Amino acid sequence: MSIHAQAAARAWPSLLGKSIHPHVLRHSCAMSLLQAGVDTTVIALWLGHAGVRSTDAYVHADMTIKEQALALTAPVTGRPGR
Repeated sequence: MSIHAQAAARAWPSLLGKSIHPHVLRHSCAMSLLQAGVDTTVIALWLGHAGVRSTDAYVHADMTIKEQALALTAPVTGRPGR
């Protein structure tokens, strides 16, 4: 575990034993931005992606966004839920 991961684990013991790499931090940041409603084009630019399509993976990984989209398409007479 890196020095920074060890320092973080002192404050958040749940991090102990987890594999923490810069890519994991980037992914976590992107998912948090997406859940906060930040547009994928802004996330792509902020992360330095060459194209906007590279952020599509974040949209597909977030079940909350999928559930919200499905809720918008549910028929009025249908039962709510999965």
